[in-house]
Parts: sequence; C-alpha cells; structure tokens
Amino acid sequence: MARQSPQRPDADEPELDDTTSSEEADEVEADRPAADRALWDELRIDPVEIALPAGTGFTLRAYRPARELTPTDVAERDQDDPFLARRQVVETEDDEEVVILDEEFAALSAEKDEDEADEERAGRRRRGKAEAAADEDADEADEDEADEDEDEAEAAAGDEEVPVFLTHRGKLLLFKTPESLVSFIRSGAPNDLSQLDSWNELSERVEPADIAPLDEDTYELDLVVENLRGGHDAWDPTLLIEAGEIARDLSYALRLPAVLDMLSAGSSLDDLDEALRASVNGGIGGFLGRRRLKKIGAQTASLGWRTIVGKISAVVDWRD
Repeated sequence: MARQSPQRPDADEPELDDTTSSEEADEVEADRPAADRALWDELRIDPVEIALPAGTGFTLRAYRPARELTPTDVAERDQDDPFLARRQVVETEDDEEVVILDEEFAALSAEKDEDEADEERAGRRRRGKAEAAADEDADEADEDEADEDEDEAEAAAGDEEVPVFLTHRGKLLLFKTPESLVSFIRSGAPNDLSQLDSWNELSERVEPADIAPLDEDTYELDLVVENLRGGHDAWDPTLLIEAGEIARDLSYALRLPAVLDMLSAGSSLDDLDEALRASVNGGIGGFLGRRRLKKIGAQTASLGWRTIVGKISAVVDWRD
C-alpha cells in the first residue's frame, strides 16, 4: 500500500516535528521487552536468521561434541545432483607385462631362493630365545604406543564441538516466519536436531516470541558478493567475517566439502578473512591487516563468494 502524505495540522493542534516522532519511536523501542534467552541458554540451542539471495529465513543451530552427533544423510541429495551423476571415474588398468623365463634359469632361481630361506630359518634359531623375546617386547611396546596415540587423537576429535543445524537429508530447513518454525518444531517431523537430548523439551516449551536471534546470530549472505564488488574501500569487515563463520558452520553441518576447501587454511578466502580480522584491530596489527587487504583481488574474492553462496543456496529447503 502506498504511503500517504501527512495532512497539515489544524491551527489548534500542536505540530509534531521529526524530533518528537523520533523520540516517541525510541521510547516504544525501549519499552518493548527483550526476548527471553533463558530457554536457549538452558537447552544450548540458538535461533539463527540467514539472508540469502532467495530470501530471509529462520533456523536453529547448536554446538555439540562430534562423538554425540550423527551427520546428516546426504545420499538422497547426491542422487538428485545432476553433476554427480556425470562424475564417473573410469579406472584403467595398465597392461601387465608377462616375461617367460628359461626353464633352467627358473629352476636355479628357485633352488637359490630355497637355500636362502633355509639359511634365514637357521639364523632365526641361532638368535636365541632371549633376543627373540626382547624383539617381541619392543614390537608390542611400539604397537601399544601407536594404539595410545590413535586413541588420544580419536578422543580429541570426538570431544571437539561442531555445529549442527535444523537439517534433514542434507538440506538446511529455513522458515519464512517464527510461527512456521515453531509449528515445525512441535510437529515431530524428522530432522537432524531431534537427536539432541534437549529437543523434546524445546518442542514443548518454544513459542513464536522466542524466535528472536541475537545480532551475532544474524547473517546477511545476500550482501557479501555485492559488498566485495564495491572494492577495498567499501568492504565491510563485520559483514564478511560473520559470513565466513556461518559458511564454515553450514558447510560442515551440510557436508559440503567443496565449500570447506574454499575456506580452509591457506586458501585465498581464508587469507581475506585473516586480513579482515587484523584490519579491525588497532595499532600495527590493524595497519598490516589493511595493507594485506590491498593485495587481495576484489574480483577473485567476489567470484569465490558467489560460488559459496550458490552452493549453500542449492541445499536450502524453504518452508513457509
């Protein structure tokens, strides 16, 4: 509906200026109660708002130890991907070269091999039981140490907290309104967050008013490419740093290895992220960060992020 121009006030009525209207709006905003965070803090789940080129939606995110989570099943998603169907890896075996040896030479070789084997067996017997036992103990010690190192590595990896979203079969579920998100949570429909021990309690207690993401849980992926195209002087460090954080979380939770690789340590987009983080700091670190940003190509960065946003958008399941 088109916005109507305000009518001119009567002489008897006091005219309200823009300052008065602004002050009233600030008072209304101040009087509005803040969303209750007790539910989310208790259940260790957070509402998240993500803006993509196709629209803005709400979802949920949590962090849990990797050993407690079952990753989302992407088998169905991969079957629907027309590009994966073309990635047929044809393994070609090299032609085997067969050499026929002279019978006499073959017999001499076999006899020589048998003599060497007999001599080796005799040598083992001469080593003595003590030496053999020592070697066996050393081998067992090496195996035990290797097993311990492997167990420690697995334990460390299992204890690392990783992101999990409201996903199902490799798709991120995004809801246009808080009401539709709450209806889904209460419906008992299958999803990957239902494996959390706090999910049932959330489904019983959550209300639409609770779906109020914090500023740090609001991400504008739809603005990233345009911002990067604006050139170094127009780059918004907060926007781009937060975009990197949510993209890493989503690519891990949705099992998008291509996106993880593009944002991995040592990549050009990771260099961009580090330079942006350094640039917002004061002192010599901020100065060096800004110098590093000048060396990063705007076109390369924007093309890379356009690919990332496209891959994430391709695995979104929009819900009204």
